[in-house]
Amino acid sequence: MIWTAGFRTAVLSPYEQLQFSEPRGFVDQTVRQVLHLAGGGEAFRVRLTNRYGRTPLTIAAAVVAVGHQQVALTFDGAEQCVIPVGEEAVSDPVGLPVAAGADVVLSLYLPERTGLATHSHKPAEVARIAGGNHVASPVLAGAEQVEARFYISGVDVLAPPDTAIAVAFGDSWFEGVGTTTSANRRSVDFLNRRLKRGWVVNQGIAGNRLLRDGVGEHALARFDRDVLSIPAVTHVLVHFGINDLGLPGMLGEPPVSADALIQGFDALADRAHGAGLRILAATIGPFAGAGPEISTPRGLATRREVNDWIRTTDAFDAVFDVARAVADPQAPDHIHPALDSGDGMHLNDRGAAAMADAVDLDDLAL
Repeated sequence: MIWTAGFRTAVLSPYEQLQFSEPRGFVDQTVRQVLHLAGGGEAFRVRLTNRYGRTPLTIAAAVVAVGHQQVALTFDGAEQCVIPVGEEAVSDPVGLPVAAGADVVLSLYLPERTGLATHSHKPAEVARIAGGNHVASPVLAGAEQVEARFYISGVDVLAPPDTAIAVAFGDSWFEGVGTTTSANRRSVDFLNRRLKRGWVVNQGIAGNRLLRDGVGEHALARFDRDVLSIPAVTHVLVHFGINDLGLPGMLGEPPVSADALIQGFDALADRAHGAGLRILAATIGPFAGAGPEISTPRGLATRREVNDWIRTTDAFDAVFDVARAVADPQAPDHIHPALDSGDGMHLNDRGAAAMADAVDLDDLAL
């Protein structure tokens, strides 16, 4: 048996210039979070992170609930731990079996002022926050609800050594922006429901780019940490490009060229192949309805040029043509109205399912 990723969530610094949600810190508060497992195993352990914190993080108590069973987490045998700046902590194993699709509900008590929290900002899931120590309370009465995850990087599961793990590595179209909150209807969730063997963990970051930092480290900078660090990983699915094309207009940056994006995708493919992984690339989804600052004529033309290259190159092991799967046939630079979340740039639940259906499961087979 091996420890591998049953759940992952890519994290951000709260100090970045471009913020899509309000950074926050905690003091004398309980934070309860639902972690929806992509894959299961005979036991599990929780990964906490203070990667972008500026002070040590004190966890005074941590409790997990799986179904009706509740267990206090320990760290090297102690119920309290302090995570240094820039570091992670991994809990001691919890000897409860967990299944793919199960929810691990994690409650953390943070007694001391934390400073701004390392977080995941658009996970299509809520954290519940209440004053005081209520880690063992079945219900957090009067809790504040915030769409975010705090101080979580993943859940490891104890699984057979031949388990096949893929990583969905990309932007908001993986993270789940536009889908129903707390319903597990992200494109990655739909894809996992189709799989007969193995699973896909979600390392999407809304706003993330292939070539440039801004909302999280860019893809090439975070590839080792968010993909290669996962034991038993065999495949990586990538969806990047919308933010490379759309954010420059918002931020006053020069437009990104098709050649630059193609070079970036080539480099990503080389990194994957160099690590022995198969890489599946998505065409860049349509975003013409996102507004004039984002969906510029030049950016949309570049999208079409890069998509033509993605469809015909041999740089990748497979392509899943998300652009065609979700486009309006009458206006292919736009998301089909039935699949649009309403902002012209993100998929609703039906669109996320269509994105998942674009993946040929044979391309994920070992």
